[in-house]
Amino acid sequence: MTVTPMSKPFVRNLQRELDRNIPLEQKLRLIHEAIGNHSVLIHRVAVALYDPNTDMLSTFLHSSGEDNPLFNYSVKLSEIRSLKEIADRGVPRILNDLTALAGRYSRHTQKVLDQGYQSSLTYPLYHDDSLLGFLFLNSYRSHVFTGDLMHLLDLFNLVIASLVIKETVRIRTLAAAIRTAQSITRHKNEETGSHLERMSHYSRLIAANLAEDHKLNDEFIEYMLLFAPMHDIGKVAVPDVILLKPGKLTLEEFEIVKQHPSVGRDIIDNMVKEFSFDGFPHIQMLRNIVELHHEAMDGSGYPGGMSGEQIPIEARICAVADIFDALTSRRCYKPAWDNEKAFSVLREMANSKLDGECVEALIGNAEKVMEIQAIFAEEEIDD
Repeated sequence: MTVTPMSKPFVRNLQRELDRNIPLEQKLRLIHEAIGNHSVLIHRVAVALYDPNTDMLSTFLHSSGEDNPLFNYSVKLSEIRSLKEIADRGVPRILNDLTALAGRYSRHTQKVLDQGYQSSLTYPLYHDDSLLGFLFLNSYRSHVFTGDLMHLLDLFNLVIASLVIKETVRIRTLAAAIRTAQSITRHKNEETGSHLERMSHYSRLIAANLAEDHKLNDEFIEYMLLFAPMHDIGKVAVPDVILLKPGKLTLEEFEIVKQHPSVGRDIIDNMVKEFSFDGFPHIQMLRNIVELHHEAMDGSGYPGGMSGEQIPIEARICAVADIFDALTSRRCYKPAWDNEKAFSVLREMANSKLDGECVEALIGNAEKVMEIQAIFAEEEIDD
């Protein structure tokens, strides 16, 4: 098997391409094309991310176009013994003949095999000694991952790992800054850290179930999880006396509350500038979540009075997740409702205030909703 070595001009040109402000999945495709310049036998490159809070491993990026055996796929890492062993040992795994594993391996491996792939290489990805996820490379040929090709792929593994780490760390740094600002008001605002975790996972759940119809890729779904907790950052500007008022707000007080999406947008814009995120390809998605999650399908929402599909899908998703968790959480003005009562209210609001598809995507996954509630159960906060 002939593998063409990488020249210095080739490396410099690839680096220039990867430094562009383009989506991470597009960068992965560029890397796949670069691998193809040296070996035509790698037909799929994919990345899955690991969430230690839920033990979920979820598809994130891939470079195989329409020929993708694992789209919008999540599974508990503890249920895949082979990948758990890779993570624990910290070394790559080579499977040069997947056909020998037919009927004896995990469901995701079977999906890859059913797609026609015959060999597989898996690298664990780490950041600060913690598992970040996995990189998968596949070929339609068997016995591909040997000799010089392995040395080449080891180098590309480092490049891909660096890109994924850089992007996720940037987002989590921004999220941490916003959560720090939110924590300043934690004792005056009943929307706790558990609320933010639950509603972000509800948002991811809704996005995952809308993915096929709305052509949402795995990258979008993951960013719903990362961005949703930032939706109410603008509430730092709302006075305590209004946020904690047990009774109905006056019209004047409600007008003050209605300013928080626009305030939040200003905060995000300022943070984007301070953290040099101006060219980040998904930053508009974050702006839409923060500014537009109180818009309504019938145009009665705020701050812009948008309606229907004028409202970006990420804001519509976040609205359903946020309202559902508010209904099922204790507040100073009400006890927590059970899920069925909350589902009933969501149905009443569907297509007038809330997106009906988003509502059904949540209600249709009641068991997964309960799993999220169990993992992120409310913690009492001392006054």
